[in-house]
Amino acid sequence: MIIRRPPELRYSAVTPKAVYLNRRRFLTTSAAAAAGVLAGPYSAYGVQAGTKLDAVKTPAPFSVTDKISDIRAVEGYNNFYEFGTGKDEPSRNAPKWKVPSPWQVRIEGPGVDKPQTLDLDAIMKLAPLEERIYRHRCVEGWSIVVPWIGFSLNAVLKAASPNSKAKYVAFQSYYDPKVMLSSGEAHIQFPYVEGLRIDEAMQPLTMLVVGVFGETLPNQNGAPLRLAVPWKYGFKSIKSISKISLVENQPPTTWNISAAREYGFYSNVNPEVDHPRWSQAKEERLGELSKRPTVKFNGYGDQVAGMYGMMDLRKNY
Repeated sequence: MIIRRPPELRYSAVTPKAVYLNRRRFLTTSAAAAAGVLAGPYSAYGVQAGTKLDAVKTPAPFSVTDKISDIRAVEGYNNFYEFGTGKDEPSRNAPKWKVPSPWQVRIEGPGVDKPQTLDLDAIMKLAPLEERIYRHRCVEGWSIVVPWIGFSLNAVLKAASPNSKAKYVAFQSYYDPKVMLSSGEAHIQFPYVEGLRIDEAMQPLTMLVVGVFGETLPNQNGAPLRLAVPWKYGFKSIKSISKISLVENQPPTTWNISAAREYGFYSNVNPEVDHPRWSQAKEERLGELSKRPTVKFNGYGDQVAGMYGMMDLRKNY
């Protein structure tokens, strides 16, 4: 299994923010004009990368006051093994992927009374879009602060009418072997799968994301639909979601399948539980020179610690 430690992001090799944003907006506008239509961010005309999104800016407890990380780090330094195992590879390779349109998400399983297939237009009508500034902590030791746009996942789950059999929520990413790495090349199993306990999934902090920095998601950030679970290590925030299943038993998860000793099902940020190959006591926030102490639950303890009060978090890592 190949897991590369994060090198320093070479900002000099990345396009400056203003130029990058203007280029994205120019390409989006030009494409729409050439087609002779004015398409929404998610529509029958397809996902328009770089389309502006209007969102309600919500106060705490959802948004933190930390300094937002540079766009070059958020959009240029990613873990997305379908498009490369190096941190800089997804930003080079993912834009080549043509996101299927219409994008559909199947919500099913014994834990729902109303299984259904929703396209993005339907999903985005379930709740007002909000901008939430979240901290994220990668299991490899780096962290980042991101201004996501979306809303709580629970709005989507409620639309499918969960029942008493809904103990866990399983997620599956879209997988296209024509443009994405094979499982052999990436050294993990595809399609990528993740899971949460039902109370974790219903927790208002658990966010379904459709945008970042005021625009629709770039491919490398999980377009067109991803999860953000800010008190867990980053690999729990699954990208490019195509299926959600509400089930009775704990579902398999990709990194736990690959290396169960290193990647547990819960994967809550916890400085007291080291990764078998490195300490979790400190983290390196991208763009900062010095390391900072890792905070339990990534600083969201007031909101989520109560869900684990009776659990041994060393055993249930």
